[in-house]
Amino acid sequence: MVAVRAEPAAEEHASTSPVHGLWALTNRELKKWYKVPMLLFFSLIQPVIWLTLYGTGMNFGTLFAKGISIPGVPPSEVASLSSQFMLNVFGVSNYFSFLAVGMLSFIVLFTAMFSGMSVVWDRRFGFLDKVLSTPVSRGAIIMAKVFSSVVRSLAQAAIVLVIAVLMDMDTSHFSVVGIAGTFAALFLMTLGLSSIFVMLALRSSDWQTQMAIMNLLNLPLLFASNALFPAKFMPAALQYVVRLNPISYGTDIGRQLLLGAPGLNTLAFDFSFLAGFAVVFSAIGVVLSWRYLTR
Repeated sequence: MVAVRAEPAAEEHASTSPVHGLWALTNRELKKWYKVPMLLFFSLIQPVIWLTLYGTGMNFGTLFAKGISIPGVPPSEVASLSSQFMLNVFGVSNYFSFLAVGMLSFIVLFTAMFSGMSVVWDRRFGFLDKVLSTPVSRGAIIMAKVFSSVVRSLAQAAIVLVIAVLMDMDTSHFSVVGIAGTFAALFLMTLGLSSIFVMLALRSSDWQTQMAIMNLLNLPLLFASNALFPAKFMPAALQYVVRLNPISYGTDIGRQLLLGAPGLNTLAFDFSFLAGFAVVFSAIGVVLSWRYLTR
């Protein structure tokens, strides 16, 4: 009697595709966010406070309200100076709309800063060691952090834009193309900024150090841009910094497309700058991950 040897069952192999690993890690990062709605709520508090208190409180248009006297100007003409002042200084009819676009960049910066913190916590809790022992490439580990930050930034920016519209933001220049172009600019800006903050966290295992870096860069990046105030009225030396700041270009695109305001540069130049910024720092992040991302 001849013994019949059974064929071994087909083994199931885990996918080693770079895309599969990138998606799995990106989805893991996003689950931390969308499964805890309270995190989304708290991340929106600060920009909403800025819109509510700063945007409506700093109503520069009331500088020329009736009742204010200006030597040499008839009282009947003082009120008419308000719109002319706002258009000449801010390029829009009200400061709230000017600030609302700046808040889109603010929420992108705020979210990008915390992309690096995820690397620190993964290292502290041992998850990074486990991922590094798998076939997933180190570049995919880094880009998963970046892409999750991009998704969260764009979702939160969309919510902030809706809130701003409900709070009487000027929508007379809104269009599908304008909104799409604005979010394309935010995408490129988040891609570059998240890559920078992830790079800064590659070798860090101390969350306090990472927080110190974030706090050091947060306000300089925000205030050395045109997010809160027109760059043309800043000191000459600061204007050079503004033109190197990617936040300025993302905000400039948003104001041109959403508000019809005059820009620092042409849209083509702004998009080219952001595209170069995103590609260069994403590539640097991947290269550095191979050298410095260790267990």
